[in-house]
Amino acid sequence: MDWLDTAFNSIKLTEFSTLIFQNKFIVTLALVFIFVIAKQILIKMIKRKSKSDKRIRINMVNNIFTLSLIVALFNIWSYEIQKFAFSIAAFIVAIVLATREFIQCFIGFVYLLSSRPFRIGDWIQVGNYFGEVHSTDWAKLTLLEVGQDDYEYTGKTLYLPNSQLITSVIKNLNFLKRYAMHHFTIIRDDSVNPFEFIEQLNEKANKYCDDFKDVAIRYNQLIENRLEINITGPEPHIQIATSDVGDTQVFFTIFCPTERALEIEQKLTRDFMSLWFEHKKLIVKS
Repeated sequence: MDWLDTAFNSIKLTEFSTLIFQNKFIVTLALVFIFVIAKQILIKMIKRKSKSDKRIRINMVNNIFTLSLIVALFNIWSYEIQKFAFSIAAFIVAIVLATREFIQCFIGFVYLLSSRPFRIGDWIQVGNYFGEVHSTDWAKLTLLEVGQDDYEYTGKTLYLPNSQLITSVIKNLNFLKRYAMHHFTIIRDDSVNPFEFIEQLNEKANKYCDDFKDVAIRYNQLIENRLEINITGPEPHIQIATSDVGDTQVFFTIFCPTERALEIEQKLTRDFMSLWFEHKKLIVKS
């Protein structure tokens, strides 16, 4: 009798499997619905319970559910996909050419998962695009654009296809979120010799950087140890040169907190212009 029960259960399982495969479209819709509902519930739980790194966890959940859904749908429709692939064997080259951007995007996503050149929240530069990593998926990279001059959010959101991650240089600039090696240049004519007041400018620069000097030294050493290189700083540097047309160029390099870079630049520009015009008046009077 045991073998009869086993056979009966086997027949019932076969009939159930046959019923499922005969209604693949309904099963697919049900599976997508279950995955979407489960993902939304999990994301709500993360938002409610997590106090930090919410975006990292939400991004991970989105990628896991998306990949799992793709694998599940592929298994359900594998027979149809196989038949379809055989039927279009003559056009496979044309299909690859038509979908090469999507293929490159997926390869770029695999590259991100394997090499991990950055994480959610890092500041990076991809080609000419600069911003904070908001999220990633199999098709695109989402950046919150950051101005390279003032290090502030522009309010723009950049969507970069993952294919650009293969063909463009990726620069991880995460240390700029706290401290920046800020460079700016002031150009004037050659009527005044800036070497006459460069010491005053150096004193002003050191004064503006004095309140965070100790922290800057530690952070500078941290970056050097992590990157295993020597970088300029943390003391301010001022260099004077001339342009191709004979104008005077004054180059400033300040290692300072990112949020104060523009403020210090404005103060030093104000001091330079005041000293420059003072010496200009003395030259005119003489």
